[in-house]
Amino acid sequence: MATELPHADGVEPPPLSVVKANVHAALAEDVGTGDVTAALLADVADIAYLLCKQDCVVAGRPWFDATHRALDADVHIDWRVLEGQRVQAGTVLATLEGRARDLVSAERTALNFLQTLSATATQTAAFVDAVRGTKALILDTRKTLPGLRLAQKYAVRCGGGHNHRIGLFDAVMLKENHVRAEGSITAAIRAARAAQPNLPLIVEVENLAELAEALHEGCTRIVLDDFDAATRREAVKTTNGKIPLEISGGVTLETVRAIAEDGVDCISIGGITKHVQAIDLSMKLGPIPAKYA
Repeated sequence: MATELPHADGVEPPPLSVVKANVHAALAEDVGTGDVTAALLADVADIAYLLCKQDCVVAGRPWFDATHRALDADVHIDWRVLEGQRVQAGTVLATLEGRARDLVSAERTALNFLQTLSATATQTAAFVDAVRGTKALILDTRKTLPGLRLAQKYAVRCGGGHNHRIGLFDAVMLKENHVRAEGSITAAIRAARAAQPNLPLIVEVENLAELAEALHEGCTRIVLDDFDAATRREAVKTTNGKIPLEISGGVTLETVRAIAEDGVDCISIGGITKHVQAIDLSMKLGPIPAKYA
């Protein structure tokens, strides 16, 4: 059974060209010069069903669809759930009609996308649920699977989270190494403003003294790196809403609620993209068994 969770309403996937490029690379490494096992099957029309074996938030339909259509442009996929929807174990997510050979050749690559992106969305939703009722937003990081950054950041949005910067090009983020190179927070902020006046400026601070510098100079957001609870609360009091505060480093499902209740604006969590465990999915040829119908 599926339950309502319209997280993905209005969540735009990456451009189709990006999805197709992901799929092309994945099929190239899997199918290569041809699926020698699928070639043993009769090239006939067949049906299949996609089963979810554990509770999750579904994400990755565009990649699943594009994988199958790359091998069989005429395949018909009937989705029974929405993108971003919570489903329970035992839910049939979709049925497919196509050529038997192409269905089985596309199976693993399509599932790899769907199980990975659903895992990201599911993990994100768990953190979003944990801070519900506070003002804190759950953010992702750049700790993504190589080549799948836009896909995983889309899955974060499907899970109710928000994207940090996409890469090194769309925001200036001053961290410890940049501050060390410039000599101080103040010098680093002034250099960044001079070089990139039109980009968001995010500044990571390691103590209250650096926080005071960042507040004095001004920026788009301040990241409190590995602050303990008492120092974090003092930072919230000192900042007093003048600049949004982000918490980063070592956040878990067990600690995230307390952090949010301290009054921070954002909590960035690398684990929602790098520590995910793939959702258990399977695709089987044939009609839906009676126990899942």
